[in-house]
Order: sequence, then structure tokens, then C-alpha cells
Amino acid sequence: MTELLTAGQMRAIEQAAIESGEVTGLELMERAGRGVVEAIFEEWPELAKTSHRAVVLCGPGNNGGDGFVVARLLKEWGWEVEVFLYGDEAKLPPDAAVNCKWWREMGELPHISNMSRYHSVGSAIIVDAVFGTGLKRPLPDVCSTILRDAIINLDEPMRPKIVSIDVPSSQCSDSGRILKAPDDHRLFVGSDLSVTFHSLKIGHELSDGPSICGKVKVVDIGLKTFSRHEKYVRGSRDLFCRSTSKDVHPKFFTKKKRNKSHKFSHGHALMVSGGVGKGGAARLAARGALRIGAGLVTLACPASAVIENASQLNAIMIKSLKDDDTLLETLADHRINAICIGPGAGVSPKTQHLVKTILDAKRATVLDADALTVFEDAPEQLFEMLHEKCVLTPHAGEFKRLFPDIHEKLGAPATKGPAYSKVDATREAAKRAGCVVLFKGPDTVIADPSGRCSINSAHYERSAPWLATAGSGDVLAGFITGLMARGFSPMQAAETAAWLHVECALSFGPGLISEDIPEELPKVFSKLGV
Repeated sequence: MTELLTAGQMRAIEQAAIESGEVTGLELMERAGRGVVEAIFEEWPELAKTSHRAVVLCGPGNNGGDGFVVARLLKEWGWEVEVFLYGDEAKLPPDAAVNCKWWREMGELPHISNMSRYHSVGSAIIVDAVFGTGLKRPLPDVCSTILRDAIINLDEPMRPKIVSIDVPSSQCSDSGRILKAPDDHRLFVGSDLSVTFHSLKIGHELSDGPSICGKVKVVDIGLKTFSRHEKYVRGSRDLFCRSTSKDVHPKFFTKKKRNKSHKFSHGHALMVSGGVGKGGAARLAARGALRIGAGLVTLACPASAVIENASQLNAIMIKSLKDDDTLLETLADHRINAICIGPGAGVSPKTQHLVKTILDAKRATVLDADALTVFEDAPEQLFEMLHEKCVLTPHAGEFKRLFPDIHEKLGAPATKGPAYSKVDATREAAKRAGCVVLFKGPDTVIADPSGRCSINSAHYERSAPWLATAGSGDVLAGFITGLMARGFSPMQAAETAAWLHVECALSFGPGLISEDIPEELPKVFSKLGV
């Protein structure tokens, strides 16, 4: 997995590197500034061919120091460069002060309040080096106004590209949220390119991050040796978060089926369905479980729905649930090692009773949709029954029903940093539930009770908006169930399933409907060499 860092974790890594004596803060700043310039020229090669005009906005911290390096390097490249400072030059941190001094030998340094719309006209780029990961309060009016006026009402050919160092200066890098007062209705300008260092930050993947960061590039500044330094954990406010990624996940799901093994050695998944006319969601989940590798999949439904389901299923077996005793008899078969309930189950006392019976069996269990909503009035009852082999898969509405207080914190205005994030909310929910929680969305967050957490982002090059289609969540529940039937741990199953879910959507492309998702798995597996 690729690590996603908080601002505190990134500072701890940098500090560990500096204290080791292998690099100085000034050298890291030089590498960062040079990396920004290289990223600009890589993104827009035409800018490297001749001189252009740039405006660099520097802030009162080390992000501003990076900006001074960028300004100096562009000036040396032959560009016309203007630099504006927000803050007190006398209070700059030592390394930023050195780079400020070097810039002063090349050009002027007026206060940012002296910048006008005139300065952006004719500029190729505006570099936002005001706050970066250091922002802990709403962006000052003078900064937001300047960034807004720099591009508003300019024709596209005349509009300068906005390049942010680390993150746009209105954004909390730990949560992805724009920091602003509750009554603040200002327009916040996003970037065309955000250049960050060593690793992505959590805010690049969450909340407002993907919509305002533009394209994100990560620059290596020589800190890999220090990523596991003890100060890395000590300097963080929580355990590190991870991003699911293609180059790691194959080792989880490319386990070859043994030639001499039989179907039961790959697990038997049970999908509990609703009544007549309500079986489509469970059939989607069942198909997902079968395609992802469960040896057998059985769909259990009321007797009245058997014919309906049997007419649409072949490889998936059907079990009639005449009464509660029938479910107990079915669960007496211990070869059934993973169960999914919720898709199409119905919100009724019967569903509550089925959930209790299933959880009492202590098998790997996925609770989705109606199996979550049915406990809206008494979520504590559900939490008391849950065990460590469970995975909850709520979307935002279902999350609110089960964890109303956590949802309220997440929805409160982000007025200071580090702001409460979806990562914080999912970790808190997983700890309360005592099991894995997969909080769905384009920024799906998965956490277990220990605080282990990952983000499966469907943004940037993995953007798949067509995945927002009826039934796609049911398929995801089936993927998780099928992987747990194969023996994957709940956390590993949830992470892998979420990643594959997006990969299937990307492989198919626009026009996707939920029935297409399981059928795209063979193509995805083939590309991965499974």
C-alpha cells in the first residue's frame, strides 16, 4: 500500500532526516523547489522552451521558502518573475529566510496586498506557496481575493495556470476540506497542478481535495530512508493511512487455485435475500461473490421467491427459507464460511431477527443496506451483536443512521485544522462497532477497530463516475463476501474488493450498469496476470 501522510507525519519524517545529519533543511527546500519547477515543465513542456512570466505568492512558513526557490530557479531559467509575500519577512523560519535573502538579491518583494489583477494578466503561471500543509485557519481575505481575481473573467488563453505547492492554500491537508467560517461564501480557487513531496497527503484523496487540487504530482526529495523512523509514528496524531494501489494489491488476490483442490476449499458464501420482487440486489451480490472466486455461492430466500430467483440463476444455488429454523439448519453446515445480508432484505423485524441469527453463528459476515438501516432506531443493539469477522458497508445515509453523532462531527463546518475527516470518522465508527467499517463514496474509507485505515480513491486517473449506478454497492458487498469465503481477513477483503470494484468500472468504461461489474472481473484479472 502507498502511505498517505498527515502534515504532522510529514514534518516528523523531515525532522528525522535533518537530525540524522544526512541532509539539511535548506537542502530539502532546494530539492522541493527544484522538483516543483521540473513538475511544471513536465506538465507543460512548452513552458520550458522559452521564457515566460510567473507570479509567485509566498507565505510565512517553509512553504513560502519553497516558493522562493521556485522563483529563483525560474528567474535563472530566463523568466520574468514577480514575488509577493504574505506575512512578516522578519519572522520567516531560518531556511525560508535564507531563500528569501537570496531572492532579494534578484528581485523585489512587495507585500501580497500590493498584487492586483494586472499582475496575473500575461502570466503563464501563478505559484501558490502561501500555506501548503501548514494551514490551520481559514485563508485570509487578501489571499483568497488575489487568487480569485487572478483568473475570474479571464479568457481561457489568457488565464494563468495555478500551481500549488503541496495543496491549495485554502485546504486542510489532513482532511481535504476547505477551511472557512460557517458564513463564508467566498469562491475558493482550485489549482491546475499540485506538487507535493515524498508521498501523497490524506487531503489529496478526501473531501474537497480531488476537486481543487487539479493534477497531483509527487516529487521524491530523498526521504524514503526515514519513512519508518520512530519519530514518524511519534510525530503523527494517529496511525498512518494507506491508499490502495495496483502495484500492491495483486499479491492479495492472485493466489492461484491449487490444481487438486475442490470447490469447498475456496469457501461457500451464503447470500440472504428478500421476498418476491426484492431479489435483484442479492443476486448481484451473489454473482459478485462467485466471480471473485468463492467456490460455491447459495442464495437463500423466502419460499415464495424461489421460482423468481431460480429463473435467473444457474451456477448459484437456491435455498428456500421457510422459517427461522430453516436458516439455523442451513447454518449448521459449517462449510458455509461467509454470509452477506442486507441487499434487498427489507427493513422489517424479520430482517433484524435474521441478522441476529447470522451474527450468532460467528461466521465472516457482510452487513449492507437494509441490514444496517433496520437498526437505525437502536444501533447499540447491532453493535452488541457484532464480532471481529464482520464488515459493515454503509453509504453516507446509512452511516448517519448508525453513527449520528460521528456524522454530525463530519458535517460540521471545517473552521480550523487539522479538520475532522472521513478517515477520523471511519476509524471512530470501526472502534465503536468493533469490526471493519467500509464507508462508501468516491473516496471510500476502510478502517478496523485498531485504527488501521486505507482510502480507495476513485479520483484523478482512477475517476469512474459511471460507477454511481443502482446496484453497484450490492456487487461490492458480494466481492467482499466472496473474498472472505476464500479466507481473506475482513480488512484485506474490504480493501481488495473496493480496489477491484473501481478497476472493473475503469475497464468497462462509461455506460456501465451494475450487472456489468462482476462480468468485467475476468478481464481485470487477466491484465493482472491472475
